[in-house]
Amino acid sequence: MLFNSVHFAFFFLIAAVLLAVTPARHRWIPLLAASYYFYASWRAEHLLVLVGATLATYLAALGMSACVYPGAKKTILWVCLIVNIGTLFFFKYFNFFSRSLNEALHAWNIFADVPIVDIVLPIGISFYLFQSTGYVVDVYRGRVRPERHLGRFALFVAFWPQILAGPIGRAEQLLPQFKQAHGFDYQRVVRGLRLMLWGLFKKVVIADHLAVYVGQVYGQLETYRGFPLIFAAVFYTLQIYCDFSGYTDMARGSARIMGFELMENFSRPYFAKSMREFWQRWHISLSSWFRDYVYIPLGGRRVAPWRWYANLMITFTLSGLWHGANWTFVIWGAIHGGCLVLEYVSGGFQARLADKLFRNKNSVGHKAVQAGITLSLICLAWVFFRSDTVADAFYWIGHMVVLDPNQIGVSIVSPSSFLLSILLILILMAVDLKERRTRLYTYLERWPLAVRWAVYTLATWAVAIATIFGVRQEFIYFQF
Repeated sequence: MLFNSVHFAFFFLIAAVLLAVTPARHRWIPLLAASYYFYASWRAEHLLVLVGATLATYLAALGMSACVYPGAKKTILWVCLIVNIGTLFFFKYFNFFSRSLNEALHAWNIFADVPIVDIVLPIGISFYLFQSTGYVVDVYRGRVRPERHLGRFALFVAFWPQILAGPIGRAEQLLPQFKQAHGFDYQRVVRGLRLMLWGLFKKVVIADHLAVYVGQVYGQLETYRGFPLIFAAVFYTLQIYCDFSGYTDMARGSARIMGFELMENFSRPYFAKSMREFWQRWHISLSSWFRDYVYIPLGGRRVAPWRWYANLMITFTLSGLWHGANWTFVIWGAIHGGCLVLEYVSGGFQARLADKLFRNKNSVGHKAVQAGITLSLICLAWVFFRSDTVADAFYWIGHMVVLDPNQIGVSIVSPSSFLLSILLILILMAVDLKERRTRLYTYLERWPLAVRWAVYTLATWAVAIATIFGVRQEFIYFQF
């Protein structure tokens, strides 16, 4: 069930009405039923995986709270971690490692085939298993008390706005909201609808439009060189941002309408002046998850320099692997980890270069150089993320500087479509620039009512036209 579908519109309307007419203490019932229906609409049999992970985590948390001996408590934690991570490994990575092992054995002339299992990856499994794992670790650390109400805990794991692609929720932030009464609030509903509309616009109008150009180039990669490859890389950089942040906006907007607040997942990431700042702004729920449950337990920065750099590389390489069972994702994560290590070793190479060009560290030029260098590295890393194979990524890198006067990049799609892509990118940049100082909803609320409704109407028409006449694309992060 896509957010940009008629099915979802009816689902959301019915779910919101049922929630509104249900007494506060029982509202978890329609919410949980809606969440399970929403998830089952993709593949009903995968509900078994979701319910199994929920029960395992719920029982583990209760078991740890009843333990007197620390050793027993740690044993329960490790059993739960093995179940959750083992489930993720089986569905997402078993075939990847089997194929990689087969290739390694064959390279050494050892022909012992490791079996490949015919399995379908349950949608959203990485998100809800990471959310469950974070919860059980927090219970073990004493940061949160175990939730004894099975229904509310099941809702925490399966809450429909976020189950497919996050944000990855934290127990201390989300669980208490399921116990609170949420009356009708006109301003809250308006802001939720506005956020959903902006998310739909980013996804359906911008991301799906850019996807046409990107798909054309990457679909026939070896026929292009020079500008088409550069444009495709830049367009994909913006496509994945609008696609993923668009989903997050729709998730947060729909949750807000019902009275729940999900954590912010993006904060103008492409204006970051360093890789460190980028990861404070991009997919915030995932980067904070890896920080709290991988990087810090490894020792974080409280170790010798070489160990610290190794911790960074391990964390970001695992982050890349989390995104998909392909070496392209592993390299993508390693690039980000390597850039972070380089920043720390050099004292911030972006800032050092900007210092040589501009004396005033607060000037627009100084900040633009830092942001430009960082964005270029991010864009380069996205090439590996988007490529089907490592060989495709290296083809792109090797041929992007081979300029062909017969391939200027505009001819991949119609000139009007290309110009529309540029216009949409400028609109996105203008909004993100404006949000540096004032939230978009705050800025809009200052406008006259007629102007606001004109903007809403134009955006709605743009979404409707793009949905009807455009090429519908699934959300990119659904595959993770």
